[in-house]
Amino acid sequence: MKKDSIIELEMGGGGEKSSQLIAQIRKNFTVKSKWKNSADDGAVFDLGINNVETPRQGVSTASDKLVFTTDAFIVDPIFFAGGDIGKIAMCGTINDLCVMGAQPIGIGLSVVIEEGFPVDDLEKIMQSIGKISQETGVPIVTGDTKVTEKGKLDKIEITTSGVGLAKIIINNGGAKVGDAVIASGNLGEHAVALLASRFNYKTKIQSDCQPLIKEIQNVSPYLTSCKDPTRGGMAAVLNEIAEKSKVKIVLEEELLPFAKETVALSGLLGIDKFSFPSEGRFVATVPEKQAKKVIKMLQKFNPEAKIIGHVERGRGVHLQTSLGSSKKIEVPRGKLIPRIC
Repeated sequence: MKKDSIIELEMGGGGEKSSQLIAQIRKNFTVKSKWKNSADDGAVFDLGINNVETPRQGVSTASDKLVFTTDAFIVDPIFFAGGDIGKIAMCGTINDLCVMGAQPIGIGLSVVIEEGFPVDDLEKIMQSIGKISQETGVPIVTGDTKVTEKGKLDKIEITTSGVGLAKIIINNGGAKVGDAVIASGNLGEHAVALLASRFNYKTKIQSDCQPLIKEIQNVSPYLTSCKDPTRGGMAAVLNEIAEKSKVKIVLEEELLPFAKETVALSGLLGIDKFSFPSEGRFVATVPEKQAKKVIKMLQKFNPEAKIIGHVERGRGVHLQTSLGSSKKIEVPRGKLIPRIC
């Protein structure tokens, strides 16, 4: 970044400028450690407990590993169709562990509340957090609460940290030429729910916010890479997988995982649907010979799960249109959606 530059809203949207901001921050952290995967959804610490499980293609060698992740949530509005800021905070952190192949075992919860915030609203948010904790069996094990003066914060901010255990880490750089690209369901519906609330847009779509523990546990042995498309949406996460794996990902236009209302709202607001975030979906790569089996397993949880493309030699993410032409899907930049998660 240039000297005397300032923080822009776009830097928090999950696109190109977000990556630049994170790189600027991370350059100050130079202490060497045994932690790995610090640029992924969670950092990994090898506990050194050996086991005899055979490593699979696209993942790390086998030993018990601790996975740690943390995330801050600022959402507008804080209540929306299908969820609230509390549900997102729990699901977001649980899912960041799951997409790396970890079983979540505990959550740390930090809440900063603006003076004057309604106690009833706080209770609803805490009930949402408690419900996800009970449904998943992942306990809240530590936390902190602060109250700040009115006008110093917009309502409420939640930070959740999570720890999980894994025998095998799903590597974001594990996509292989010949793999199929899959989506666990229609994407971008979290963005639709929030944007509909902001712009009084009538829709039946609710946020896709949900924990992914069961889905990923069922199919993780077959995945060569996996990401949940939160900030920056499918465009951001597939570009990350393609870059780290040094491959080309080709999506088929006729197979795109977007509902008609998602496409309509994208056009109405002039925001690229590929950057629409989800909070309860994942995209992944899987060997072609296992792809149909994996989709069949995922459709037990969500009938919209499907194959959306494939992996080739080359670089980047490309869309194969119904007319036979190819269009490159870039890392999101420009007009992105602020305060979405």
